[in-house]
Amino acid sequence: MARIFHFTRFSLRDLLVTAGPAMLAIGLLCLFAYWVVDPAPPRRVTISTGQENSAYEEFGRRYAAALARQGIQVTLRPSLGSHENLQRLNDPASGVDIAFVQSGSTDQAEAERRGLVSLGSLFTEPVWLFYRSEHRRRLSSVTQLRGMRVNVGPEGTGAPQLFRKILSANGMEPGQLRLGALENTPATVALLDGRIDALVFSSAPDAPLIQMLLQTPGISLFDFAQAEAYTRRFPFLSHVLLPRGIVDLGRDLPSRNYYLIAPTATLVARENLHPALVDLFVQAASEIHSGAGWFRHKGEFPTASYTEIPVAADALKFYRDGPPMLQRYMPFWMANFLERMWVVIVALGALLLPLSRIVPPLYVWKVRSRIYRWYGKLRKVEQAIEDVPPEACATVYASQLARLNEIESSVNRISVPLSFAEELYGLRTHIDLVRKRMAG
Repeated sequence: MARIFHFTRFSLRDLLVTAGPAMLAIGLLCLFAYWVVDPAPPRRVTISTGQENSAYEEFGRRYAAALARQGIQVTLRPSLGSHENLQRLNDPASGVDIAFVQSGSTDQAEAERRGLVSLGSLFTEPVWLFYRSEHRRRLSSVTQLRGMRVNVGPEGTGAPQLFRKILSANGMEPGQLRLGALENTPATVALLDGRIDALVFSSAPDAPLIQMLLQTPGISLFDFAQAEAYTRRFPFLSHVLLPRGIVDLGRDLPSRNYYLIAPTATLVARENLHPALVDLFVQAASEIHSGAGWFRHKGEFPTASYTEIPVAADALKFYRDGPPMLQRYMPFWMANFLERMWVVIVALGALLLPLSRIVPPLYVWKVRSRIYRWYGKLRKVEQAIEDVPPEACATVYASQLARLNEIESSVNRISVPLSFAEELYGLRTHIDLVRKRMAG
């Protein structure tokens, strides 16, 4: 058995010598293609979220959990809000790869110039205007806020810019109010303590502060009765309805329908974000935001609509066709590899097909050449003893016999695969024939 393995082992060596250069070239081409196609996404990504107790913060945690199941570590970077997130995306040195950005924060030309793409709209972010109502009549117009202490949040959030547009649409200047710039949590405490009269949020209803204020006695929600008019003035806004009893059916909270205006939250990234990460984030968005909610029907979000930022091609493909076919039946990493490397795999098959026809004959020639080259030496011995003068026969025969013994000794050390043993034994037989001729 050991001897058979010894013979077979050399057949593998001959195969490697024969096909090795071609296989090495193919391997180098595959490595180059792998580098160009870049099928494996980075294992770490950073999301810029929002303030403490905001919807952005909550959804950031959900995305981190969803991508962790695929082996992607997500780092959450708190921020003041939409505008600070946009600034971080515009700064390549910030280390932020993706962020939540409110519609209306930029425009298409600026986004294209900055190299930003949207992964789709995720949910509506109504403008919540809460005010103290225990000693005041119910507000019915934005103009009634004149002279009040109204917190709109820091400039890094989307609310200040949006609220200034609302004031302008009502013929008011920011100086007609006493505007504050507290973050959401301290602003809520200030409202409850009576240190401010009203505060403005732009957030999904999932935010804990929104949920609390909707159920706090003495705190009222402003009803944008002219919501439809606002959406005509500002295309990035939509008109949404907060239904009666949606907060608590048993306590009938709220006790009537409220009309609200709402931009949408979008997931924005740099255009060089790895396509596989785009797929993962869009699929996570579909998992997190596709259900029914206070302001959406089931399956309404996420969507490629409601965003002024160009939508990434891979995200558009997902919204149009759903998940790629392979990802429906395979683990993500394997499916992603095959989807991005299929051109290389097809090209490799095209190269291996002709090689499968060329390599076997070359292999046979390589093994047999180790035997046939000795026939040339054997033929030289025969030529040397032909037509030898009688007086030189003894000397010539002695020298050629020594050469013949050297040839036989070398041939006896040749190892070839068992399938080529016939050629080896034939060579040994021919050596014996030459020896007999010399002896005769």
